[in-house]
Amino acid sequence: MDRRRRILWAGFAALTLVTAAACTPDEASAPEPSPSASSSPPASSAPTPSGPPSSAPTASAPAAPSPTTPALPPVTDPVSLPALMAKKYTGGSIRLGRVLARNEAYTRYFVTYPSGRLTISGILNVPRTPGKHPALVLNHGFIDPAVYTNGRGLMREQDYLARRGYVVLHTDYRNHAQSSKDANSELNLRLGYTEDVINAVLALKAASYVDPARVGLFGRSMGGGITYNVLVAQPGLVKAAVVYAPVSSNAADNFNRWTRPDGAVATAILRAHGEPASNPAFWRNVSAVNFFDRVTEPLLIQHGDADSTCPPVWSARTLAALKAAGKTATLYTYPGEEHAFAAAWPTSMSRTVAFLKQQGL
Repeated sequence: MDRRRRILWAGFAALTLVTAAACTPDEASAPEPSPSASSSPPASSAPTPSGPPSSAPTASAPAAPSPTTPALPPVTDPVSLPALMAKKYTGGSIRLGRVLARNEAYTRYFVTYPSGRLTISGILNVPRTPGKHPALVLNHGFIDPAVYTNGRGLMREQDYLARRGYVVLHTDYRNHAQSSKDANSELNLRLGYTEDVINAVLALKAASYVDPARVGLFGRSMGGGITYNVLVAQPGLVKAAVVYAPVSSNAADNFNRWTRPDGAVATAILRAHGEPASNPAFWRNVSAVNFFDRVTEPLLIQHGDADSTCPPVWSARTLAALKAAGKTATLYTYPGEEHAFAAAWPTSMSRTVAFLKQQGL
């Protein structure tokens, strides 16, 4: 099997990999308000969970985190969440590059940080107020790496959150912008992105301007799925997490919706790993939903009920699985909202900040 997989990977590396596996249309097409302090309501105006009639919480599952993390499952495949659970992460430091912008609220930098043997690029917004700050790693949705540029995606969120006092690290992931290349990324179902985010958190915690006890995650679309993966792979790494318009927590759902139609990519993956029906063990081990018993952080999920890219039922199923595992999770749905939030975006961000502050972030 090892020899066959090496052969497949070598052949697969020559393919042009542009599978739209989590966010179509291009996330960068999302409407962006002007980057001013008045472009969104202040965090103090965030509605209570009962909310206005334009949106309503679907359900909430409050529960104290389990005092012990479940034992690590056996690692039977290096391409798996159990492998990421068992992996030793050395962390590293954020290297500040050129200043991209300054305003009255924060300074924006080009940055790099290590992720194992790779170097990952990104942008960093650092509030201009003194002292240690809470921090967030932002996990963007799918944008074709061929057109992706440094810091692209979640632009309005980067600005909004930095203006509210958060250090914001937006990662580019491997194969994006100035990040190192990983020829096997697609064949490995992009699990390397999860490793890049784990290392981003560790790098943030080492920064002198960050309070290491107050670091969280924010993920959109594919980045929501990456967020789920981080929560199960490294419980206790962050204090809380927020996802909106997320992909499914079941990898087979995402494969069937986006990757299967791409013949070359799907064929290589299925040759290496098998169909979900014929190799259920592999697909189980790359699906966060099967490891929700490991989650220790509260989670906020936000989803538009008109989302034609990531079906809202996926978030409902994720919430149900989290509740069944006794975890703290809340889902807000937004009537009429598509994949890229528009009218309800300010409300969703107010709720995001209110939730984070409730968790001590």
